Amino acid sequence: MNDGSSVTHNSAAYDSTVGIQAETVHNSNVYFVHPDASPQEKYKVGVRFLEDGVPSRARDMISDAIAHGHDSAEVRFYWVLAMLSARAYHDLNTEELQRLHHASGLRTYAEGEWKDALRVAFELLAMLSTADGETGRVLERLRALSPRQRDAILRHFDLVLTGGLKDSLWAENREGAEAARFGNGRVQRVWAYFEPDPIGPRALPPRPSTAAAAQAALPVRAGLFVVVTAFLWILALVADPAAAVIELLVALGAGLTAAHFGRRWWYQEHQLKAKNHESHVPHTGDPASTGDGFTNRVRHSFDHYFSIRVPHGFAPYEWLGHTVHIRSRLVAEIALLYRESRISVDRVNWLIRYLAEDARDRHNKGTLFDQRHQNYALAKVLCVVALIPLGITTLAVLGTVASGASASQLPLAILALGGAVWSGRAAASSWLAVRSEEHRLVEETQEYEEQLTARQIAYQNWKSFLDAARPSELEMETWLTCDKTLFVDEALRHYQLTWRDLITHTILMTPARPYKRGRVKGGPWRYSRYSFRLFLVTQEGVREISTEFDFTDAKRGNEQRSNYRFDALSSVQVTERANVGYDLELVLTNGPARNIRVKDADTHQLAPDENSQEIAEINLNSAGFIHTFRLLEGIAADGKVWIERNNPNNLPSFRAAD
Repeated sequence: MNDGSSVTHNSAAYDSTVGIQAETVHNSNVYFVHPDASPQEKYKVGVRFLEDGVPSRARDMISDAIAHGHDSAEVRFYWVLAMLSARAYHDLNTEELQRLHHASGLRTYAEGEWKDALRVAFELLAMLSTADGETGRVLERLRALSPRQRDAILRHFDLVLTGGLKDSLWAENREGAEAARFGNGRVQRVWAYFEPDPIGPRALPPRPSTAAAAQAALPVRAGLFVVVTAFLWILALVADPAAAVIELLVALGAGLTAAHFGRRWWYQEHQLKAKNHESHVPHTGDPASTGDGFTNRVRHSFDHYFSIRVPHGFAPYEWLGHTVHIRSRLVAEIALLYRESRISVDRVNWLIRYLAEDARDRHNKGTLFDQRHQNYALAKVLCVVALIPLGITTLAVLGTVASGASASQLPLAILALGGAVWSGRAAASSWLAVRSEEHRLVEETQEYEEQLTARQIAYQNWKSFLDAARPSELEMETWLTCDKTLFVDEALRHYQLTWRDLITHTILMTPARPYKRGRVKGGPWRYSRYSFRLFLVTQEGVREISTEFDFTDAKRGNEQRSNYRFDALSSVQVTERANVGYDLELVLTNGPARNIRVKDADTHQLAPDENSQEIAEINLNSAGFIHTFRLLEGIAADGKVWIERNNPNNLPSFRAAD
């Protein structure tokens, strides 16, 4: 993954398949349509689908809006674009052709820029079967449209426009693609699209109190201690009142001092032992920590971020060794808080990164290790110092009783002293346990609130940064369209072809492993690495060019070219496997079959309210699969006859709307 810094961390997502580094579905409402949505709202969503490269859904939404009375030159313009986007003329069925012919004769729309745009769209369709010399007037009207309307026509009529008409437009189309290819900070922002939505902040709440038994026993033990101690001091007062009063005051002072420092000593020592125990828990004690489990992934992520968030003066390996116990405790905490079904570590990495930065910053401030539970030596010394005079005073009380009491009272004094020591120890133990738990609850509650507040701030900062950096669907589709345009242009230059030389063309876009992928809910998958496969169909045969694209910087690699005659394409087959994906098998008569993975399975990434068949269709259309398959299937079945049947010069013409 890339967190916006210069460091890239490749971490495969939980439940991902081999070759996929990460995948995420952004829970956006960009395509959400309420069941009771008005035709106007459906139209707007349809336009958004069209602009974002999902024409199949755009056709459905805009057609539905028109059927419910929302019709105008603007609506009909986008409907025509949706009908022909990512499709060639021969991809339309009879009903769709009839609807286009019917729409081309509509005369009821008000005059304005949208009717002009609609008229130009139909005039371009009429030019498909017209001699090249008659296209000048239409091209002038096309260039007179607003940039938004003109660019929309050029983009969505890509597979429809051919020959001299497209030659006349290609230079400015290419220049526009070059200008927009890296616009809006593409290189700096693309990574954010594939970054999963961070899961909300959590912190370990205070542990429940364990002092119930001690709380129940304390009154009895304390009461017994008071009774036997009072009895002993009464005997001393009877024997020697003056000495007994002095001894009582000394004992009270020493006892209160021992209790004050003893409570701190007890609490700090027990808390330190508990924290040491947590940090020394063996990794193998958690079954999920072995192999490729969630805890193991959390541990690897902590190791990664601690190795790059290093204080000045430390080498990464030194810092890892210095913080081994801290990391072990944090790993156990994060695994406990976030181990849920289908929760990817990538969604927690923001918190792991924050904790690594926090550890670095606390080290720089000298507060990395909690000093509250380590510097208890002074409390221990003062407690022991207070217990010494308390013990001496207790023995002095016994001596006072012995010096002034009768022989029969001495055994009672000894028994009372033994009872006071036993009950005092028991009462002190219960009291320390109760007070320790009360103090721990207060301290842990405060720590929990501070941690949760700090993590909420870090979460909001990271989420705001992601939201600002993440490209929109329109930006992603625009960049992808520019890549395709320039790829086609380079192929034409390589083969020294013009659009007049082509019968048709198609591009199949498939994921190139290893990749990261992401999508907006209801939208197509988009990939960090693509494989573009371009088929150029001419009168002589088919030229196929394939290359791999890194979507971040549009760098290419592994380019391959091949040429074959129409009769060399033997068959085209599609294999659909729900748990694997779609495969396209291309069989040539003079070579082995080629298997092309069109898309990977995505059923485990669908939201409960998403239809798997609908999402699959969206992704196949977005990949250019439907048009490519029909083209190759037609060539494999009919050979050159298919080319003659689908020659643009033989297409029926449209009449423009008046």
